[in-house]
Amino acid sequence: MTIQIIGFEAEAKLDWIALTEALAAGHDLPRAEITDGFLYRGEDTLLNRAAWIDGMGLAVKSATIFPGNAAQDKPTINGAVTLFSDDAGELEAVVDFHLVTKWKTAGDSLLAARRLARPDSRRILIVGAGTVAHSLVEAYSAAFPDAAFTVWNRTPAGAEAIAADFAGTVEIAAEPDLQAAMGVADIITSATMAREPFIRGDWLKPGQHLDLIGAFRPDMREADDTALTRARIFVDSRDTTLAHIGELKIPLEAGTIADDDVVADYTELGSGRFARVSDDEITLFKNGGGAHLDLMTGRYILDAVRAG
Repeated sequence: MTIQIIGFEAEAKLDWIALTEALAAGHDLPRAEITDGFLYRGEDTLLNRAAWIDGMGLAVKSATIFPGNAAQDKPTINGAVTLFSDDAGELEAVVDFHLVTKWKTAGDSLLAARRLARPDSRRILIVGAGTVAHSLVEAYSAAFPDAAFTVWNRTPAGAEAIAADFAGTVEIAAEPDLQAAMGVADIITSATMAREPFIRGDWLKPGQHLDLIGAFRPDMREADDTALTRARIFVDSRDTTLAHIGELKIPLEAGTIADDDVVADYTELGSGRFARVSDDEITLFKNGGGAHLDLMTGRYILDAVRAG
């Protein structure tokens, strides 16, 4: 078997909407078997993820998250992704870690937004100014082509830099006031390294969709308890979010919310439960990632490359 090495040159063959359809189709297959392992050293994290979906194959992903790297002008996230065949377990491809992560992370949130955000959403607020924020502009503009983007970041210069990067390609501007930006947004998508909640539920308005990406550790949160209690809550996977990520783990353990307050995850896409039911409700989606989504995304990339 020929082993394919796939890097960012493959992006010319990829499409955000097609990826969301591939993710949805992947959840029609038998439930993934997944394992997640975390090791910590202070602020640094080693995340090992593996997934096996009968009919799709296997993926192994290792990621290192070193927040301090940013101060040394080094990537904060590094790692490797490998794909193995379903029938024989043979190595099929090594896909650039950052390519898989980019498309998996933004695609995960985009699939939820296509089901939960109001179709007429036009004003999209991006919270944070890191690598993921750039991907979110690309992904959300594919599903909401008439969108006007606003970017807020704790350091205003970061928001201004993203606005400058996309100037002339989408309508985009930096906004220094988070509360003001939230007040006019239809969709709020947040990808930060925050440990303490800073997105206030009192600032949300009826009809909004809140997409939470940043928190990935048990001690991390982006939104406060009020945001959770005001919204209908959805996750990509109960298995990889409820007991592992502080965004939900902390309020669940405190009794602020209960397991039943999580309406649905992606395994219920076919049931119709993963959906907005009124124009006025606030929907909240926690993007937890997971090795099964890395597998689905990696397989989508490999299939796109093979299709030429």
